[in-house]
Amino acid sequence: MYKLFFTLVFRWMDPEKAHHLAFRWIRLVAGVPVLRTYAAAVLAPRHRELRTEALGLRMHGPFGLAAGFDKNAVAIDGLTMLGFDHVEIGTVTALAQSGNPKKRLFRLIPDRALINRMGFNNEGSAAVAQRLAERRPVFKGVVGVNIGKTKVVPEGEAVADYVTSTERLAAHADYLVVNVSSPNTPGLRNLQATESLRPLLSAVREAADRTVTTRRVPLLVKIAPDLADEDIDAVADLAVELGLDGIIATNTTIAREGLASPAALSAETGGLSGAPLKDRSLAVLRRLYARVGDRITLVGVGGVESAEDAWQRILAGATLVQGYSAFIYEGPFWCRAIHKGLAARLAASPYATLAEAVGAGVREAAARTGKPAASDPSTASEESAA
Repeated sequence: MYKLFFTLVFRWMDPEKAHHLAFRWIRLVAGVPVLRTYAAAVLAPRHRELRTEALGLRMHGPFGLAAGFDKNAVAIDGLTMLGFDHVEIGTVTALAQSGNPKKRLFRLIPDRALINRMGFNNEGSAAVAQRLAERRPVFKGVVGVNIGKTKVVPEGEAVADYVTSTERLAAHADYLVVNVSSPNTPGLRNLQATESLRPLLSAVREAADRTVTTRRVPLLVKIAPDLADEDIDAVADLAVELGLDGIIATNTTIAREGLASPAALSAETGGLSGAPLKDRSLAVLRRLYARVGDRITLVGVGGVESAEDAWQRILAGATLVQGYSAFIYEGPFWCRAIHKGLAARLAASPYATLAEAVGAGVREAAARTGKPAASDPSTASEESAA
């Protein structure tokens, strides 16, 4: 039914207008007590065998919504109602900003992909922090907060900008994500270089610890798929060195190879997400797991469309999996299908739990070559390349 509706209605609408329309429907249903209870029962049945522990948090399952859909934390209950095991809001910046000029969101339907150059449009960390502080959750779920650099802030002042958002938002976050990988904020991806990333992550960690003294707020970094392999290794080593809690792999890509959509559309500037990102994101995830093993939590995102895609991310080392673009194409029953398919794959596998399956594909591949799946930084580069 949804696919028919998408074909007849949504595909002809401006993508950003369609997004806001769907967003309003989700919030409307979540605001009606009886209706939201029924919707959750239908769309989000729980599978006990999928229960997941990650980042010191307990979740109904491993599958969550990536940042970008709910930028201002206005529909967390509605998205949890749809079955997402965790919801990552943002990206939030220290100052409110309207983002890039419209038109800035494009569907590549033949490729089951999106291009966006939204530009971190959001209400700013002060407003989002207040909304989170006043929130009274209807559904129990995990909320991640993704923070980024304000566009007008010079690159040299980025650390202070991130610290401001951290001080405002850390108390309301089940986990915190430093986004240095969007292609739509000038200079942002330069912060992925370890000489810039080290002081940034250290400052955010210190600010989170200073602001929230009753618990440790897990801290993750989100990286781009376009990093060279040696840079992926460097970020992995830095994350372990700094005691980071996790890495999210990956954000959108600036690559455009192999697209079936018309050239004029695929040439739009911005970050490409969806199915074309699948292979590269999976390769980055495998490389990260080969480098860090179980020392930090990995989150797999990028091109996740089906339960099989989610399962492959788990075998490649992801404890948590996220999606976004396929939500646009699959509709409200997407989470239900992912969970049902994951439960079936786990039951048919040799693994007793999802935790046992995490990284099993990488470990088995390493065993066939006689090399460990993860080792010390001095030799990990060669082994992960294998």
